[in-house]
Amino acid sequence: MITRLHRATLFALYQTTVLIGLLMLPVALAMRRVGLTLPVHRLITRAERAYERRSLAE
Repeated sequence: MITRLHRATLFALYQTTVLIGLLMLPVALAMRRVGLTLPVHRLITRAERAYERRSLAE
């Protein structure tokens, strides 16, 4: 039961980070024109890896 809850929480976290990434896209594009980058991809990649590790462990 806790395993299911943990996996569901990781999946929700991953989906939330993808949503944040999409919402931050206009800001990231504007910042890129100035020469700065937002490391949102790192957050999404880490959440994805955590979810995949948990899914494969079962």
